[in-house]
Amino acid sequence: MLSFGAGNQQYITKQFEELGLLTTMQVYPKTKSDKTDSVKAAVLDKSAIEKLSLIPGVNLAYSYEAISVTAKLGDSTISAKAQTLPEAVLRTKLFSRILAGKPFSSDTTRQVLVNEELVKSWGFKGPDSLVGRSIVISVRVTSFDSGLAHIVKDKGETVRDRLKRISFDSLWYRDYRSRVITNELSSAAQRFINGFLNCREEISDTLTICGVIEKRESHQLKTGSIIIPQATAARFTNGFSGDPTELLAAINSGTIFSNKADAANKSYPMVTLDLDPRALHKTVRDSVEALGFRAFSFAEQFDEIRKFFVYFDLALGLIGLIALITASLGIVNTMVMSILERKREIGVLKSLGADEREIRFLFLAESGMIGLLGSLFGITFGWLITRVASAIAKMVMVKQDIPATELFAIPIWLILIALAIGVGVSLLAGFYPASRAAHIDPIEALRNE
Repeated sequence: MLSFGAGNQQYITKQFEELGLLTTMQVYPKTKSDKTDSVKAAVLDKSAIEKLSLIPGVNLAYSYEAISVTAKLGDSTISAKAQTLPEAVLRTKLFSRILAGKPFSSDTTRQVLVNEELVKSWGFKGPDSLVGRSIVISVRVTSFDSGLAHIVKDKGETVRDRLKRISFDSLWYRDYRSRVITNELSSAAQRFINGFLNCREEISDTLTICGVIEKRESHQLKTGSIIIPQATAARFTNGFSGDPTELLAAINSGTIFSNKADAANKSYPMVTLDLDPRALHKTVRDSVEALGFRAFSFAEQFDEIRKFFVYFDLALGLIGLIALITASLGIVNTMVMSILERKREIGVLKSLGADEREIRFLFLAESGMIGLLGSLFGITFGWLITRVASAIAKMVMVKQDIPATELFAIPIWLILIALAIGVGVSLLAGFYPASRAAHIDPIEALRNE
């Protein structure tokens, strides 16, 4: 049971270390519940990223910007999420697992990285098959200009045509004037939404796949299927892609009517901080919150997970304690019966000069040997059971298309603890029988001989 808890803890620790999550922190704009009337909401824009990068302990600060794209490779076309990243980010542990090829060398290069998920989607056998191939990236963007244009003219009808339908002489009447205003405002809103959502401009570009990266995704951490250099992706982000999170971020930051091409006015839903391994996460988080943002630390989450595993192991240990108590009662019974059967031997030893301390030590040593041999047998038998259970679990995972994961582990510290507890419980269980043997009267023990 403890092996199961140790295996899961070891797996989670390995995942955090491989992903570089212990040196990663996410920064978000404050929500409405976090804001106060006296403090203006901080905008997570380019200026904010520069301030975040100056916090002591922060190696790199970069934005999370994902766009919905259409990727065409040969005759195959799929819809995917593309993420724009600066070249420096690819040197962090989070994006360092390149399965094939190499990362792009600059922010302006016309190359992209794709994750291993696209290898399967396009039907290729391995990551190496994609390296060097050309891929056409297309994105349909929209802006408020298209919505405003449809207010002026929609389906061939212009503002002048709509004005001709209004009887200006009747505008003196309140009911007619109210009805005209209501109808025109409703119609204008409908035309704006139609132009904003449906009249998008398609932007395409042909790029080269330079490498295949390992897919990594969790509840808080998201990476796109395609990674595009930040400067190269600028033309794809010149407008709204239709992603609701992008639109809401622009509304909350007050930049919804700003020029999208102006990077200084662009706001982001999330910024990722790559931290120095020696940095104190609490200090960095306090600095982030002082700037008016929310922070999520994977290291602090990992500490909470470790606390959970402590309680989890204690619960499993309490269940195992029942077996230990039962085993200790068996040792007591065995040792008492042994004393009754070997009463004559104890009498002979005492008559030859053995004192109570030596008799007690003899039986305690025998009890400890029973515990040692039992612990070694139990560890070996437990290891065999975990191997069988692990093999069955992996078979089930493979059938369910889940990556095979090792759920059990028997580290050295667990073996040493098992041996110490096994021998310790045996010694405690043998203390009463040993004391009883030490107090046997040799004359009474040899009387019947």
